[in-house]
Amino acid sequence: MSSRQPFTVAVFVFVFSALAVGHWFMDRAVSAQAPSKVQAPRFEVDPMWPKPLPNHWLLGNAIGVWVDAQDHVWIVHRGSDTLANNEKGLELKSAEHCCAGAPPVLEFDADGNLVRHWGGPGAGFDWPDSNHGIFIDHTGNVWIGGNGPGDSHVVKFTRDGKFLAQYGKPNARASGKDAKGLPTFARNSNDPDNFGRVAKIFVDPKANEVYLADGYFNRRVAVIDAATGKMKRYWGAYGSKPDDAVQVGPYDPSAPVAKQFGNPVHCADLSNDGFVYVCDRINDRLQVFKADGSFVKEVFLARNTRLSGSVWDVAFSRDREQRYLYVADGINNRVYVLDRQSLVVLTSFGDGGRQPSQFYGLHSIATDSRGNIYTTETWEGKRLQKFAFRGMAPVTTMHQGTVWPRTGQR
Repeated sequence: MSSRQPFTVAVFVFVFSALAVGHWFMDRAVSAQAPSKVQAPRFEVDPMWPKPLPNHWLLGNAIGVWVDAQDHVWIVHRGSDTLANNEKGLELKSAEHCCAGAPPVLEFDADGNLVRHWGGPGAGFDWPDSNHGIFIDHTGNVWIGGNGPGDSHVVKFTRDGKFLAQYGKPNARASGKDAKGLPTFARNSNDPDNFGRVAKIFVDPKANEVYLADGYFNRRVAVIDAATGKMKRYWGAYGSKPDDAVQVGPYDPSAPVAKQFGNPVHCADLSNDGFVYVCDRINDRLQVFKADGSFVKEVFLARNTRLSGSVWDVAFSRDREQRYLYVADGINNRVYVLDRQSLVVLTSFGDGGRQPSQFYGLHSIATDSRGNIYTTETWEGKRLQKFAFRGMAPVTTMHQGTVWPRTGQR
């Protein structure tokens, strides 16, 4: 072999390698510039919705939202009980000055106008100590749960606030008093008559059944008859019988998955095709069941999230197939957009903060017939926001951050 042959081979290898690397970078650049084949619904916050409340009213912890058949947006919040004194301002001195908590139940029309308000303690029923979750059923009736210490019941009203029914009784779990004289309560996730701090309610119009995310004290999904309140069935995680004796400690993402729901079981929503989507909030997971409680599948979201967990609430897109699932995450303060069949996360939006499209304690989520999303915030968020549906768009990033209106597209 001549002395030039090794040199020639080396040059050939170098040139070939350079060409290969160049083609790799070119392919990457073309792929980055090419439109994504994955499409997802796109949203923009509407910073002018809703309109300001009258009477110097403020929202407290906003912990429930639903949209009725007329595209009216209903929320339930905790009013003055969760307002700081510096928020209420001169409330104790004069009603003419800022500010006071609004009534617990508020109804807004599609333009953001407040059209109805009511709620709170009254004769003939037990208003929850800490109202939580709101649902307007196919007959126009309003259902409300509660997650206060003694809230072991749900209440039902007309849309004007007239009391209709109460299922369960308050303080049904009271078991005595502690050393400080405060009441104590006993768990019973197998109680056929009373509930354990219901987080959310969903009424199935076909079967006239009510799905309860039961909840903050119990660890189950309970299904009752909408007309009588009679228990029809219930289940725990993976469709098993709930067992309160099984301890579910602080969430550890490296530990084996919990075989029981944690507290709270925060949602139990039924899809058009008959699947129940259950928020096991503290365990960062969404479990899917058939309507009879048979377990189907699960998905974990932001699995390393601790504190209050990542899976707070769900809502379905309004196309006939409900192709997309929206999941509210109150710790990471974002909305995940999932393909409902595969449970694959396509993208997400939102961020922590006070500005429109940001969240502080994103709690509940709902959609209207036009595909718009509505969210409420608990803790110091105390807010209702609207995210306008802007059609389908290629997915270009897994997390969009704040989704501010684009110029000229209002």
